[in-house]
Amino acid sequence: MKNEKLRNVAIIAHVDHGKTTLVDEMLKQGGIYRENQATVERVMDSNDLERERGITILAKNTAVHYKDVKINIVDTPGHADFGGEVERILKMVNGVILLVDAAEGPMPQTRFVLSRALELGHRVIVVLNKIDRPDQRVHEVIDECLELLLDLDATDEQLDSPMLFCSGRQGTASYSPEVAGTDLVPLFETILDYIPAPECDPEAPFQMLVSSIDYNEFVGRIAIGRIERGTIKQNQEIAVCNYHSPDVPPRKAKAVSLYTFDGLNRTPVTEAAAGEIIAMSGIGDITIGDTICAPAAPEPIEFVKISAPTMEMTFSVNDSPFAGREGKYVTSRQLRDRLFRETLKDVSLRVTEVEGSTDSFNVAGRGEMSLSILIETMRREGYEFQVSPPRVLYQEVDGKKCEPVERVVIDVPAENVGAVMEKLGARKGEFLSMNPIGSRTKLEFLVPSRGLFGYRNEFLTDTKGEGIMASVFEKYAPYRGDIQRRNTGSLVAYETGESVTYGLYWAQERGALFIGAGVPVYEGMVVGVCPKLEDITVNVCRKKQLTNMRASGSDEALRLVPPRQMSLEQCLEFLADDELLEVTPENLRLRKRILNHDRRMKALMRGKNG
Repeated sequence: MKNEKLRNVAIIAHVDHGKTTLVDEMLKQGGIYRENQATVERVMDSNDLERERGITILAKNTAVHYKDVKINIVDTPGHADFGGEVERILKMVNGVILLVDAAEGPMPQTRFVLSRALELGHRVIVVLNKIDRPDQRVHEVIDECLELLLDLDATDEQLDSPMLFCSGRQGTASYSPEVAGTDLVPLFETILDYIPAPECDPEAPFQMLVSSIDYNEFVGRIAIGRIERGTIKQNQEIAVCNYHSPDVPPRKAKAVSLYTFDGLNRTPVTEAAAGEIIAMSGIGDITIGDTICAPAAPEPIEFVKISAPTMEMTFSVNDSPFAGREGKYVTSRQLRDRLFRETLKDVSLRVTEVEGSTDSFNVAGRGEMSLSILIETMRREGYEFQVSPPRVLYQEVDGKKCEPVERVVIDVPAENVGAVMEKLGARKGEFLSMNPIGSRTKLEFLVPSRGLFGYRNEFLTDTKGEGIMASVFEKYAPYRGDIQRRNTGSLVAYETGESVTYGLYWAQERGALFIGAGVPVYEGMVVGVCPKLEDITVNVCRKKQLTNMRASGSDEALRLVPPRQMSLEQCLEFLADDELLEVTPENLRLRKRILNHDRRMKALMRGKNG
């Protein structure tokens, strides 16, 4: 039996191809807002970080009504580091809308999310978005999309996927690139005609796979998923089991509250039937991948295994001389609780305690972006801690040491191709293809993940800010040999105090500074970058010796070069192996692991002598 009054669809795409903007327009035209209601752009990106960075981090559920059919829509992240979100969301839906930028064409993440959808046998509606861009190349991108479907072994039916032409910002869709649309009716009609209604048996015993978790201070964890079969009533007795833990007996619980999604709101309901996407509270230790069933028939559903993390960082308690001055949460217990709480929401994150240490934790994730988002979120919540440089996780395959390799797609002006190829060649990149597109060139490489550490800044400098770089995890491959992480050294503060203009003036001759005058510093803190491949100790607290002798011109104002402001991502990329990043709600400070100069030199000599 099918529920023809319902459609469940996910919007998948590469980062910045316009998913959230299109959902905005679908909500407006699906009658969610009142006539005169004020609306917000990118309304689905509800968290501050998402709005600031213009990216979607967490998958969100919403629903619109069209011709008395309810369309549940899931807006998914496009960034490769949040692939764990996309993988599990696809279990909730019956079809996907694949969004492709009409100028950029299919990108690495497009390939990743589409391959996952095809593996699950989902029907695909291909939507070419941003067709109003002056640099659009619709006809070439159509061919690229078909090539991608062929590459990914799509079935004949999937190759015949309908193709629409949209402008998400203007809220228009059409069946032909030559005909301008007036509204999104063609998209709604295609969803109704092409995406299958969910198969459901409301009489069978209740069963639901938990695909997403939300957290609320008042009710705790909220399980989100699609009801596979049966009907659930409020306060009904339920059982929770897991496919990957067959030996663990099902545990009893109660469905305290039920919600369905309607527009931007969760609507409390007393009953929900098969095919519907719902949220349920009342189960304390529920986790993603659990199956909620009727107690009489506890049958777990197989859950798509989330890809393993490829990168790790060590989070530890802040032990710098300035520790505890700015943060609200500074102890190892608070840090531990917060990190383990994050694993409840993010399935692609792993947290383990460091052996032999009570105040350090290894946090493994999908990439630098996902870990930096976690650091920034904790920092805003008032946590104070320090992190190590990111490092890749190796695996042993057939007795060989293997490392994660990423597929990197680069779009640069033609004159920058040489610089990019030279830099990625030095980072053990394997060149795959080159396609000229007008005055720009699209390059594709396979590069070890560790080869990309610290490259993004260099890349933006080499391309004068005009280059676009995107990467997605491809595979584990044999270790490709050593790569030089950094070809610069650090300027390290010699003593604790406050930086003064006189000391900074003499220090800036050695390299570029990260701080200005009047900044508190401590011994071992990194205050700048040195162009040579060695660390130099500088005394930025040095004051001018006062004498009663005056020479003409000696008191002229000292000119300081403005300090280089570093973002969180830039700090993480800059870190050398013997450095840490101190993170507080108000400051990011780079520092040496060993703060004392003499002890640091002794450790360096010991390392050289083996």
